[in-house]
Amino acid sequence: MLSLDNFITGSRDNLSMLGENPDFEFRQANVNEHVAVDGDVRYVLHFASPASPPQYDANPIHTLKVGTLGTMNMLGLARAKNATFLLASTSEVYGDPLVHPQPETYWGNVNPIGPRGCYDEAKRCAEAFAMAYHRAHGVDTRIIRIFNTHGPRMQVLDGRAVPNFMAQAIRGQPLTVYGDGSQTRSLCYVSDLVRGVLAVLEKGDDMPVNLGNPEEVTVLELAQIIVRLAGSSSAIEFRPLPVDDPKQRRPDIARARKLLEWQPEVPLEDGLARTLEYFRRVV
Repeated sequence: MLSLDNFITGSRDNLSMLGENPDFEFRQANVNEHVAVDGDVRYVLHFASPASPPQYDANPIHTLKVGTLGTMNMLGLARAKNATFLLASTSEVYGDPLVHPQPETYWGNVNPIGPRGCYDEAKRCAEAFAMAYHRAHGVDTRIIRIFNTHGPRMQVLDGRAVPNFMAQAIRGQPLTVYGDGSQTRSLCYVSDLVRGVLAVLEKGDDMPVNLGNPEEVTVLELAQIIVRLAGSSSAIEFRPLPVDDPKQRRPDIARARKLLEWQPEVPLEDGLARTLEYFRRVV
């Protein structure tokens, strides 16, 4: 297996467990530029992109490039190697949804010129690229729309709710909830997501499929659960809601259940407890 990363948001520490694996090779590279790979390639998995608001706010042009140029480069590699291409898209293609829960047939409600547009529209363009290469060149393409996911080895300064809340609760700091906390999220544990990705490679087709946990929770409830699990005395601190922050987020996974025979297995609090164990070690 060959892994490519330029570490704009990643960490070398996350590769330490693979260092002695003879079947694993790492190359520091930017997929926005041409990438040459020798030999046969069976799968091209394109997961590259900043994925949290602070990350793509800090790197908006790179975020747009990795969704467009990076996707085109990786599709070109898949085409040249006659490989299956898998695009890690996102629930953000639905924007601030007017349909709830969100099925794959929903086209979304996205602000292309807002502060989140560099990420949302880059992923929407990436999906269009994948479908164009599939239709025009016969590339075997798969598209997964990943909903909120958490687990060990997330960055402490990632900027998303789970890392923020866990770091703050462990430190005894106030948990910062944006808006009144009534906006909802659906959190999937990383092991369930990985099972879903593998199922898409094995059983998927060319059309997008949602991967996420349909168990919905408000952001305020999430903060309160993490405070309780951490045994923390942290208070809740409310701050203004960011521009275009989605008010609801919940996947309709009927297609994944039928096509892939997949659904999440790790309950919300069990997954959060496992993630919290990691954050206790690194905060």
